[in-house]
Amino acid sequence: MHVIVIYVLAVSGLLALVSLLPPLAARLRVPYTVLLAAVGVALGLAIQTFAGQGGTGPFHDFLNSLAEMDISSEVLIYVFLPVLLFETALAVDVRRLFDDVWPILLMAVVAVFVCTFAVGYALTLFTSMGLVACLLLGAIVATTDPAAVVSIFRDLGAPRRLTMLVEGESLLNDAAAIALFTLLLGMLTRNAHGGATEAAMEFLRDFAGGVLTGYVCGRVVCMIVEPVRDQPMAEITLTVALAYLSYVLAEHYVGASGVVAVVTAALVVGSVGRTRISPATWGALEHVWKQLGFWANSLIFLMTALLVPRLLGGIGWSDVGLVLVVVGAATVSRALVLFGLLPLLSGAGLAQRVSHAYKAVILWGGLRGAVSLTLALAVTENGRVPDRVQGFVAVLVTGFVFYTLFINGTTLRAVINLLGLNKLSPVEHAMRNRALALSLAGVRERVEDLAHRYEVDEQAVGSTVSRYTDRLDAIVRERSTEAPLNNEDRVTIGLVILVNREEELYYEHFREGILSRGVAELLNRRTGRLLDAVKTQGRAGYRAFEEPFISFTPWMRVASLLHRRLGIHAPLARRLAFRFEILLGVRTVQRELLEFINDKVGQVLGTDVACELEGILTVRLAMVEQALAALKLQYPDYALLLQSRYVSRAALRLEEADYRALFAESIISQEILSDLQRDLDDRRRALDALPKLDLRLDLMDLVGRVPLFEGLEGDRLRGIATLLKPRLVLPGETIVRRGERGDAMFFIASGAVEVLVPGLDEPVQLGTGDVFGEMALLTRQRRNADVRAMGYCQLLVLDVRDFHRLVKKDASLRAHLQSVAEARRNPPPKPLEEAVGEAVTPVVETPVVEVPKPDLSGVAPAPDAPPLAAEASTAEGAQARG
Repeated sequence: MHVIVIYVLAVSGLLALVSLLPPLAARLRVPYTVLLAAVGVALGLAIQTFAGQGGTGPFHDFLNSLAEMDISSEVLIYVFLPVLLFETALAVDVRRLFDDVWPILLMAVVAVFVCTFAVGYALTLFTSMGLVACLLLGAIVATTDPAAVVSIFRDLGAPRRLTMLVEGESLLNDAAAIALFTLLLGMLTRNAHGGATEAAMEFLRDFAGGVLTGYVCGRVVCMIVEPVRDQPMAEITLTVALAYLSYVLAEHYVGASGVVAVVTAALVVGSVGRTRISPATWGALEHVWKQLGFWANSLIFLMTALLVPRLLGGIGWSDVGLVLVVVGAATVSRALVLFGLLPLLSGAGLAQRVSHAYKAVILWGGLRGAVSLTLALAVTENGRVPDRVQGFVAVLVTGFVFYTLFINGTTLRAVINLLGLNKLSPVEHAMRNRALALSLAGVRERVEDLAHRYEVDEQAVGSTVSRYTDRLDAIVRERSTEAPLNNEDRVTIGLVILVNREEELYYEHFREGILSRGVAELLNRRTGRLLDAVKTQGRAGYRAFEEPFISFTPWMRVASLLHRRLGIHAPLARRLAFRFEILLGVRTVQRELLEFINDKVGQVLGTDVACELEGILTVRLAMVEQALAALKLQYPDYALLLQSRYVSRAALRLEEADYRALFAESIISQEILSDLQRDLDDRRRALDALPKLDLRLDLMDLVGRVPLFEGLEGDRLRGIATLLKPRLVLPGETIVRRGERGDAMFFIASGAVEVLVPGLDEPVQLGTGDVFGEMALLTRQRRNADVRAMGYCQLLVLDVRDFHRLVKKDASLRAHLQSVAEARRNPPPKPLEEAVGEAVTPVVETPVVEVPKPDLSGVAPAPDAPPLAAEASTAEGAQARG
């Protein structure tokens, strides 16, 4: 039979076999990986018994093809291991992984060294084999296998944190074990010399190099995937290539751990890929990788299990005793790390406390599998390793692996049940009953509506409705007996629900094309940190987290300075567009969350908690609204351009959805759809270009717009403009305080302020181009309102002393100011139409203050001048502009 036919028959036959095993494992209630190992051993025995005996037929040809197939350690490592690791790491929640990074590193690094030396020195007490050979065996069995551990824990439905701890350990401890294995194998074959120090340095180099290689490869692929967006086959193929390239580059070109490189690359793609890869592709990518992971997991287990009868061919009772020694040493060393070293991390504040029940399950769940068998196979294939050592390693490793699979693996479910880890906590149980009651009531109503719509007889639908009614009554009775949740617990639960829902809404708006990739990434990173704050501090953490997020960043300040001082507008334009889109996205999602509270959360947690959550969200929404209003005031023209850009992007997405709907309904052909899509792409690229930031602020124009200087000639306006001095104020800084004596007026070159006028319910907001405090130039009376910056503001200040020096030199300017002041003291009567309009139009009322005739002959104003509303013209200006 041709070699290609052999491989095709063998692989296709194995795939057909593994397709039947998942339902069998579910029926037998055994972990799928354990069943795979058992079937593999059975196939290995069948090969030894029947292969090569001259039989005919597909079954004998299949067994012969398996017997003739060259299953080497390199095939298993390079073909299956990268896919298996990538698929496992891709499904890991990176944020949750970093929540327990120190316990995971302890078990993935320290535990490997402890196990290696514990097993190695224990074996030297019971065998004449050399220490290096015993340590080599210890390194092989020190690594928990992701193919065994992860699949079993997922099948058992273990608690989420417990699963994360075990997944993280199994993903990362291969690096330490393989580094030690490589060093000890070199020492055994006289190619290397060294000890514990060299092993530690070798591990650090392998681990750091693998992390760096995987990170670079993952980021490069995330950049390359941009040009092929909306091409699902190309995007998914890139991730498959990434799994193999990162492994090969790390192993053969960098000299680092390929295992760590693959895991790191997958974590990078999993953390940022949802916004880099097109939304339509991401779901398909997850399904493809689940399929690839299933194939890799199944085939690597079957192929290694096929070799077990050959590896255990010469086993004796003494070997069984040595296997028990390995089991004992590995278990004791793992218990030492879990119950001795792990509490030290919690005591030092580096990790959350891990319960004894979790530690017991992690101890019992330290399964070994295909990785250990593959490393043992590599030893048996190395001609420079003595035959005695090859047999020693093959027998003990195989025996230990199958002990963990068939003893630990088959009893792991019972251990979890015994410790009660499969049961819900009281809080989770209460939430389950509340959610179930809500669901049952909704299903019952929909069933009744469905029966009415299809005119089903009441007798036919009555039994179904009654079953749901009985279940609902039982839930209500159970809820009456359970311990009630206190208010703070319910609020915290509600906030966790809201933050998780917020993250999903950001991704949803990104998939709809409303939010850009950068904004979606930032907002989802923020929700991750917000979730951590809620879990640790409850509502206090939720409130404390928002203030620094809404405030301006240092980068915004730097960009503003570059624009004001050097005329460089690009950085500020980018920061403004980014901030504007962030604020719009947050505002939209907050409003959707308010509806979500009323529709869902309130029914589960109660109306009292819903009111509290609504109040918390309302405060947060008000902060966002205020920040958005400040941005519009500070850059009014640019804000309009950004709003138009935002709406246009949403319109393009709606337009594209309509075109695809028309195509799905066969109204337009593929050719027409492609032509329309090209037009959409052109317009989308045009929208990606930021509009130019041009504040169009001319000092002469700015001064001329002040009512006090209205009608002045250009030379006099220019003279006043030369007196303006720049001043940068920070967000929240009070510029003018009520009760202070007025000594300057202020022009808002860029920014926004709020004027807190006594007697007004809401502050008067002013933005770029507005002025305030100009009456200080006429009379230095005390201010009657506070003026506070809403963001970073660039002000131009006109000091009263500088102004009076100019006035003393210019009689015409002095006469103009006197006429303006006189007009304000005696305003002309308003037309009848305007008076009627004011009677029916609500306006912001400001105190009517009589303006004294100023004394402009000297620097100081008349000392007996009555109090003046320094910001009165400010409020009037804001009304006129509005």
